Amino acid sequence: MALELRQSLNLTQQLIMTPQLQQAIKLLQLSRLELLDTIQQELEVNPLLEEQLSSESDEDSRDEEGQDHSDDGAPEVPDFKEVKVEENVRDDVDWENYLTEYNTAWAEVPHEVRDLPPLENLTSTKTNLSSHLTWQLSMSRVDEIGREIGTHIIGNLNDDGYLQASLEEIAETTGYALEQVKETLELIQNFDPVGVAARDTRECLLIQIRFQNLGGTIVEEILTNHMGNLEDRKYDRIAKALSVSFQEVLSAVSVIQALEPKPGRIFNDEETVYVSPDIYVFKVSDDYEIALNEDGLPKLRVNTYYKDVLSSKDTLPDNAKAYIQDKLKSAAWLIRSIHQRQRTIYRVTESIVRFQRDFLENGITHLRPLVLRDVAEDIQMHESTISRVTTNKFAYTPQGLFELKFFFNSAINSIEGDAVASESVKEHIRNIVKREDAAKPYSDQEISNILKKLNIRVARRTVAKYRESMGILPSRKRRQPYGQAG
Repeated sequence: MALELRQSLNLTQQLIMTPQLQQAIKLLQLSRLELLDTIQQELEVNPLLEEQLSSESDEDSRDEEGQDHSDDGAPEVPDFKEVKVEENVRDDVDWENYLTEYNTAWAEVPHEVRDLPPLENLTSTKTNLSSHLTWQLSMSRVDEIGREIGTHIIGNLNDDGYLQASLEEIAETTGYALEQVKETLELIQNFDPVGVAARDTRECLLIQIRFQNLGGTIVEEILTNHMGNLEDRKYDRIAKALSVSFQEVLSAVSVIQALEPKPGRIFNDEETVYVSPDIYVFKVSDDYEIALNEDGLPKLRVNTYYKDVLSSKDTLPDNAKAYIQDKLKSAAWLIRSIHQRQRTIYRVTESIVRFQRDFLENGITHLRPLVLRDVAEDIQMHESTISRVTTNKFAYTPQGLFELKFFFNSAINSIEGDAVASESVKEHIRNIVKREDAAKPYSDQEISNILKKLNIRVARRTVAKYRESMGILPSRKRRQPYGQAG
């Protein structure tokens, strides 16, 4: 069978997204800060797009109402007479003496006091753990070998201050003996913060208690040989193994609890990110009002100068005219897309308020199960649109600040057949743990039984899964001895 080239014509249909539609979808899923950045970038690259200030809009409205324009539309210009300034230079000036005084006058002038910005507006670089330890290493009396090994050790510390590389790996990387690496590690472990450069939690705590001169005490014995019982809060076994009273063990445990298991986190350089809500939900009388957060959002408009250039009878080069028309379409579509984004957020929030009215009235325990399809069918939109709108969007409600995705929860069947939201079940579990007796905490099965009395049917393994997702310890680790309860 011979191979040959042939041409064939096929008719197919394909859905292609226009650049304008892609831009609208992109704006829809942006957060508030990302939207502000996008608008700022468009203002820089599109000369036809400009920000309308509130003062300008007020002046425009006053001009339209009260100002009387001339026939040609140009404002009246007052007729100023030409002013001539004549300056005559004297001939008897001693220029040599004048220049000498001018060049040395700076030494006689006092220091100029200028208005400096407030101190609270100045930012400073926060010292991180690596720079803090490197500074201490440079101030220590170590040779170049110790300095090189110490730099490798500091470079292998995580954010909590623990050494992630083994001593053998550091010795192989630096090419020095293992004993030299151990000596440098002991030196760094005496740096501030105490307990840094430890290889595990036990070593970290032991370094701290030895720094407090508690070596050879019950505290050191518990950390060295009874770490498992300490984690499980089996203090009676520790007292029996050490042949000491139960109260002595409790005193030693209180000392251990005062130690810092993560010494490096005090140098955490992560900045707190403050969330600005995209929408507000207020309770007015017996109803809820929704208001979009327009603070700080620029009001965009198309530059009137370029529109006048296009509409004027003056001939423009084809490339200039095409450029202005392209930028005009881009600016108009951006403004339209932003307005569409705000309207969509409003409609989605309005639908959520209708579904979650009990939550707004009574709190998280009354949160209803809700899926994207419910809101999509309510406002006649696609589920993908609802998903984009609820991503990184926050609403301020009478119950607090929540992301819009928080209101969408899976359903859990109750005993009477009604559905309960998973977040509502988590809140019930959290409240049960808060009210339990510290000396006799509830097990997962006991929590499941309590939830059944609240008309919530949840299996024990589901309680355990929700408890772990909320960071709540199991019952044996929540138990407090009688001497510490309360």
